[in-house]
Amino acid sequence: SYQIEGGQESDRGTAIWDSFAATPGNVKNADTGRNACDHYNLWPTDLDLVRDAGFDAYRFSFAWPRLIPDGTGAASDPGVDYYDRLIDGMLERGLKPFATLYHWDLP
Repeated sequence: SYQIEGGQESDRGTAIWDSFAATPGNVKNADTGRNACDHYNLWPTDLDLVRDAGFDAYRFSFAWPRLIPDGTGAASDPGVDYYDRLIDGMLERGLKPFATLYHWDLP
């Protein structure tokens, strides 16, 4: 999710990768995932492209900093709502959702 979602300013806590990328010298050109591919905002268009390319499935990852921004406690309603909309969008387009539960993105 870090590599594609972006949306760092929207309904999301700090991820371990945010801290790593913010440390000078860790990442070439000081690039970060702040915007990434902006999938957080562009997911409807992205899913249309996947469907129109003839695929019938889409793999995505949960950003735990979006679901549990503080790293502990209850899930964030905006985070849950985002993934609910994303999964519903896949199903509406005939795409089978394949969720990755952990891909190096923790609060």
